[in-house]
Amino acid sequence: MRARSALFDVYGDHLRTRGDQAPVAALVRILEPVGIAAPAVRTAISRMVAQDWLAPVLVDGVRGYRATDRAVRRLDEAAARIYRRVQPAWDGTWQLVLVDPPTQRAARNRLRADLGFVGYAELAPEVWISPHERAELASVLEVAGATARTARVTEIDPAPTSAWDLEALRRAYDAWLASAPELVVAHTDGHHDPDEAAFAARFHLVHEWRKFLFADPGLPPEMLPADWPGQAAADLFAREADRLAAGAERFVTRCLSS
Repeated sequence: MRARSALFDVYGDHLRTRGDQAPVAALVRILEPVGIAAPAVRTAISRMVAQDWLAPVLVDGVRGYRATDRAVRRLDEAAARIYRRVQPAWDGTWQLVLVDPPTQRAARNRLRADLGFVGYAELAPEVWISPHERAELASVLEVAGATARTARVTEIDPAPTSAWDLEALRRAYDAWLASAPELVVAHTDGHHDPDEAAFAARFHLVHEWRKFLFADPGLPPEMLPADWPGQAAADLFAREADRLAAGAERFVTRCLSS
C-alpha cells in the first residue's frame, strides 16, 4: 500500500465530514495501524502539496493539511463510485472524447491515468469513450494542459465494450468475493483494540475495493452479462464496510483528538 493512496483514502473516507483537514501528527497516528510509517506519510504529503491535492493549514494551532478544491472534487467522484451512490440511467448513447494531448510525455501519461480513473477507456489513439459524461473531465484536461472535443454517438465500430477487458474484470470480482471475508477476519480476530481493528479492516477493505475504480467503468447493466458478479461484490463490500464503520470512526476521532 502506497502512502499517497492511503492518504487519499483517509481524506475521502474519514475527513470529508471533518472539514477536509487534519494535523500531520493525527494523519501519522491514523495510518500507523495499516503499516505506513511516519516518514512515508510526510513524504507523501509533500508530494501531494506539490501536485495541488493538499494545502498547508493550521488545525487547532498546529501544522496540518486540508484537501484542495480539486482534491475534494476527485474524492467526491471516487466516493460516489466506491459506494455506488450514483448510478445514472443510460440513454443508449456514448460520449466520445477526441483529445488534443499535451506535448510533454509526463503530462500525457498523467492524462491517460486520470481519464482511466474517472471512467474513460481509449477506443483508439487519443479517442476516449464512456457510457456517461464524467463531471471530472474538464478538470482532468485542464490539469494536463490538454483540450478535447466531445460528442454523443449511438453507434461505434468496433463494439464499445471491447475497450474494456471485461473477462479480467470478472475474474477480479470473483477473486474479491473469495478473499474479502478473509481480509476482514485477518485484521479483526484477536486484536486488543476493537476500534483500531475495525479501522484497519475497513481501511484495507476500502483500499482493495478502490482498485475497481481503475478497472470498472460502470457500464450500464444492459451492456453486461446476466451473471455479472459486480453487484454481488458491491453488496459484500457495502455490508462489511457498514458493519465496521462505527468502530473505524471512533478510532479516527480518537486519533484526531489526541
